Amino acid sequence: MSRIAVEPPRDPAHGDLAVNAAMVLAKPLGMAPRELAAKLAARLEREPGITSVQIAGPGFINIRLETGWWGRHLRRIVGAGRDFGRGVVPGGKKVNVEYVSANPTGPMHVGHCRGAVVGDALANLLDFAGFEVTKEYVINDAGVQIDVLARSVEHRYREALGEPVGAVPEGLYPGDYLVPLGRALAQEFGDKLIDIPDGERMALLRDRAIEAMMALIKEDLALLNVHHDIFFSERTLHERKDGVSEIDRMLKEMRERGYVYDGRLPPPKGELPEDWEDREQVLFRSTEVGDDMDRPLVKSDGTYTYFAADVAYFKDKFERGFDRMVYVLGADHGGYVKRLKAVARAVAGENAELDVLLTQLVKLYRDGEPVRMSKRAGDFITLREVVEEVGVDPVRFMMLYRKPEAPLDFDFAKVTEQSKDNPVFYVQYAHARCRSVLRQALAEMPEIDLSPAALMASDTALLTDQGELALIRKIAEYPRIIEQAALADEPHRIAFYLHELASELHSHWNRGKEMPELRFINPKNAKLTLARMALLQALSDVLASGLSIVGASAPEEMR
Repeated sequence: MSRIAVEPPRDPAHGDLAVNAAMVLAKPLGMAPRELAAKLAARLEREPGITSVQIAGPGFINIRLETGWWGRHLRRIVGAGRDFGRGVVPGGKKVNVEYVSANPTGPMHVGHCRGAVVGDALANLLDFAGFEVTKEYVINDAGVQIDVLARSVEHRYREALGEPVGAVPEGLYPGDYLVPLGRALAQEFGDKLIDIPDGERMALLRDRAIEAMMALIKEDLALLNVHHDIFFSERTLHERKDGVSEIDRMLKEMRERGYVYDGRLPPPKGELPEDWEDREQVLFRSTEVGDDMDRPLVKSDGTYTYFAADVAYFKDKFERGFDRMVYVLGADHGGYVKRLKAVARAVAGENAELDVLLTQLVKLYRDGEPVRMSKRAGDFITLREVVEEVGVDPVRFMMLYRKPEAPLDFDFAKVTEQSKDNPVFYVQYAHARCRSVLRQALAEMPEIDLSPAALMASDTALLTDQGELALIRKIAEYPRIIEQAALADEPHRIAFYLHELASELHSHWNRGKEMPELRFINPKNAKLTLARMALLQALSDVLASGLSIVGASAPEEMR
């Protein structure tokens, strides 16, 4: 009954928990929702720790817990430490999260940044929730773009030899990032590459270029704290062993299953494109599994299409034992969603799932003015430039502080200012504030024992102020947030929750300025202080846990 929800009501005045069970179960049981709610309420009223049960609206059940229940739960949270909320999805599936996967033709640019953060945070979230997660990057090293890259490197190589090659020809990659590779090749080979056959030279340049670009990409991703478990080469799908490639094998198997056939495609609607060919070709019967049209697998020159590689790649993942594959793609790949899902249905049937997350564009600003020029790449802003200017924590947190499907405005000035208007500062400062008070308590009360055992044994029933109880309630929501975010593939929920939790702390802190009796440290009342230290320890653990999922640090102090 996954539709049954037990969660805090929108209005705290309605109680501690709201349950929709009566409305979900009424129809299957043949009862009116309020009638069933009354029966459930009568049963719940006898449960220890529940002080009142009320029926609201069409059949919601609002539950109020006794104050002491929250204190007891706080001790359990302290005992769990940073593992509170871990493993809330028991028996989680084996999941492959594939993200970034930029063409290895240059450094990462800011357009890759959001997908990298969303994919990495999602993988962290799924792992924490209880799934067996593999982070994967597919290297697109078999397409035309690699030939263009090799020609671009050749231009820089000849330039390094001192040849008068002039400006980079149109159609090649103009970035200066290829200059060091050209110089390295000139130093290693001198002019020997000029005299070898073009095919042999291009093969060598392709390999060296891919190696150099992937090293550059991995360095850029490391700056963002993104580290993949697997780098999968698309080229391995095309390479033949004993005369047979993985794509060949896929075509044979899928033909036997009726998904590959020889046929003709109807002409596209409207004006025919210049390259349109009315010919018999090898097609994938993807319309049978939800796609808009059948897809070509072999080009007129006999080489395989990108789609053929997509099918073979998914099949490879499925054969590696993954139950679920998640693709994190840019919004410009929206047209691929149906065809990818069709591939999954054809290859795996009901035995594996495929989901696609689309991330919208990021627009860069500096004090409200658009940023358009790159110091290093010429025609785009590199990921490295952004991270080096503002730091990894603001980049990672802010990339998650909007839903991925919504456009994101990223202002260099705003994400680095130390104010409550900067979400990442606001959350990290909450953690630093917790740690600062714990250190201060030891300094002011040297006899206090802040070990986990002592905090778990503290008299948390003394925490009766509404601000304290609100903090405990908010901390207690964490496992539910983890579960919902993981099942919905929505890592941004963690960033939103952390900001709400920090807001609860800062609000309660401000009340303590006006009401000294609410301050966390009370040297005259060691028992109350210890209970409040337990609250702060739980709060800092959850903040640190959530920041770890986001991929940002949890500083011990901030000045």
